[in-house]
Amino acid sequence: MPSAEIIFETVTAYQRSAAIKAAVELDVFTAIGEGNATADQIAKRCGTAQRGARILCDYLTLSGFLIKTDDKYSLTQESAVFLNRNSPAYLGSVTDFLLSPTVTGGFENLTEAVRNGGTPDTQGGTVAPENPIWIKFAQAMANLMRPTAAAIAQLIDPEADRELKILDIAAGHGAFGIAFLSRNPKARVAAVDWPAVLEVAEENARAAGVADRHSKIPGSAFDVDFGTGYDVVLVTNFLHHFDIPTNEKLLKNIRASLAEGGRAVTLEFVPNEDRVSPANAAGFSLTMLAGTPSGDAYTYSEIEKMFSAAGFSRSEHLQIPPSFQSLIVSYK
Repeated sequence: MPSAEIIFETVTAYQRSAAIKAAVELDVFTAIGEGNATADQIAKRCGTAQRGARILCDYLTLSGFLIKTDDKYSLTQESAVFLNRNSPAYLGSVTDFLLSPTVTGGFENLTEAVRNGGTPDTQGGTVAPENPIWIKFAQAMANLMRPTAAAIAQLIDPEADRELKILDIAAGHGAFGIAFLSRNPKARVAAVDWPAVLEVAEENARAAGVADRHSKIPGSAFDVDFGTGYDVVLVTNFLHHFDIPTNEKLLKNIRASLAEGGRAVTLEFVPNEDRVSPANAAGFSLTMLAGTPSGDAYTYSEIEKMFSAAGFSRSEHLQIPPSFQSLIVSYK
């Protein structure tokens, strides 16, 4: 007989998001990592009712984030590494962006977005000019992207011993450009983004000790003058926000900014041609449907055609484990 379990689990899936958000805000994972194991101890450390701590921790246990032995809770390996605030790999801050009202609000209007073929927000959803959500993005998502950024820098500039002029499109937190600067003392980065967002990138560059080689080009990536002579242009998590004609126009400007032999380095959610696998990449199309007028998760063939239409000679599709995103390297 068919089971309705998948329907019930999907309809109530918002509870998992709410539970992890509450646990991060209350520092439950950090409290347990510090040795507070019982509901009483966790409640005292986090400033909650004992009943609240018990029920939340039980739910986090059945969701796979905690382990319960008798009346004591402990962290899973993933929770210890990524959700304990004292861990150098802490990622709890991603809830500030991914579960923000601006992002989740798009899904409250998903029926209209499906009817419309994009967000019904007449201001443009998440891609509205100078949307403050990108300040929150820059503040919340840097730790998540740093391992991927380091892998890209290693792949693109393996020797890290020559002068490198880099343009960082929609730099956000700046982690991708900063990864190059941290490895190569001869590299320089010009970061493009809204002025308030670039302040976050600049702060991160200072923290990394590379601010003297990290400059800013404030404004829209579609309007500002990039300059010329770049060896590498970073286009990370940007193309999916826009339709193909808009992307091709941008890519033509990027190609014009490259020196001879220069490369555009694109990081994207790239589904297979069936558009339903792999799950994380393919599912990202729904995020773009809910939050943007015309964005999408593009297949590699679609991305390759965009770069070709913009005049690039060829592109390569690369994987960068452990990230589930794809890297596309396009040559001028």
